[in-house]
Amino acid sequence: MKVKDIVDLLGLKVFSGTEGLNREVEGGYTSDLLSDVMGHSEAGQIWVTLQTHKNVMAIASLKELAAIVLVKGFEPEPDCLAQSNIEGIPMLGTEDESFEITGKIYNLLHP
Repeated sequence: MKVKDIVDLLGLKVFSGTEGLNREVEGGYTSDLLSDVMGHSEAGQIWVTLQTHKNVMAIASLKELAAIVLVKGFEPEPDCLAQSNIEGIPMLGTEDESFEITGKIYNLLHP
């Protein structure tokens, strides 16, 4: 499933990184601890977090993540948006809590 399919099916907001909407999503990872994501996420996953700063993009790029979903209506900081566009890694948003959006993404990827 592609990032754009998840965006459409879940009504996610696209903040930036639109070049990456055709990336394939292989799974997901939910964590707000950057070192946890760096140590345990895998390439192609969609990352669910409430972190909004530029370091999020550094980890997403390093781990070759498919996209980032910000929860609870959080919005990325301007330097994070800029880096998202440079990297082509979509920054997405939802009003849902982490638990809720993680379950929805899981159900899409594992029907």
